[in-house]
Amino acid sequence: MSYRVMVVDDAAFMRMMLKDILSKNGFEVVAEAENGQVAVEKFKEIKPDLVTMDITMPELDGISAVKKIKETDANARVVMCSAMGQQAMVIDAIQAGARDFIVKPFQPERVLEAVNKALS
Repeated sequence: MSYRVMVVDDAAFMRMMLKDILSKNGFEVVAEAENGQVAVEKFKEIKPDLVTMDITMPELDGISAVKKIKETDANARVVMCSAMGQQAMVIDAIQAGARDFIVKPFQPERVLEAVNKALS
């Protein structure tokens, strides 16, 4: 059984990179969202096994989106994605309910480690 993942990032290029890493390693990317608002709506509809969530996005940032997703499903598994130098935001994200975080630019082995850890 492959895990179903939703990739959330306002940059299409970043979504493509993550999709590529995940699908090459047996994950099924079932949805994408370009901001936190769309992510929350799609989460309710699709109920993926895991969400990769960018922190800084328009309309609704990743941390607020994680909180809303956790209200919908307390067991939701979210891995945050952040650019270098956002350590304080990463701590906020973990407190909001994220299981782990990965730093851009993505290293495939680190992405897989964080995703597998969040799913275990």
